[in-house]
Amino acid sequence: MRFSGSPEISVILPTFNREGHVGNAIESVLGQSYSNWELIIVDDGSSDMTFSAIDPYLMKFQGIRYMKHSNRKPALSRNAGIQASFGRYITFLDSDDIYLPEHLESRIAIMEKNPGTSLLSGGFLFDGDIMVKDRNDPKKLVHITECILAGTLFGKRELFHALEGFSALDYAEDADLWDRASEHFTIMKLDTPRTYCYRRAPDSITLNY
Repeated sequence: MRFSGSPEISVILPTFNREGHVGNAIESVLGQSYSNWELIIVDDGSSDMTFSAIDPYLMKFQGIRYMKHSNRKPALSRNAGIQASFGRYITFLDSDDIYLPEHLESRIAIMEKNPGTSLLSGGFLFDGDIMVKDRNDPKKLVHITECILAGTLFGKRELFHALEGFSALDYAEDADLWDRASEHFTIMKLDTPRTYCYRRAPDSITLNY
């Protein structure tokens, strides 16, 4: 990719103790058909070899930046990335997950065809029949397709700043942002194209909340 001081898309990748996975996530960004992006990796206080997995990319690609803070959880890590970003559009990638090559290109095309829309979500692939705890009733399970996944959010910069980013919640901070966005902006939930690959790790918040 060619680094631009004014990238169209800022990809924010929060990570915590993902030395064995974060490289795959980074590679999926590098493999995008759309090239005018920056990648901001926010290390949420990893104690493993996560930085060693990231460092070769920092040395090679100018468009990848790294920041680290003490463990503040995913919502505040994403907010730190938002504050450090320069893109017209902001999106996310969890370090267990990957993009298919056309992911960013497909999302910016949808936004440009729908200029009144400020935020997208959805369009993801997953393995198995994944059920997660309902945000309002942890005793109830809902299918993953009913959920808002932070990694699939793709929106205009001004939306994230107007909403002051994600709320500091332990669970479903992505759904909370989606609901708040719906009160003031035009939003769109996608079924296709399914270009975001969701992978649930054993220590995932959706599994252990």
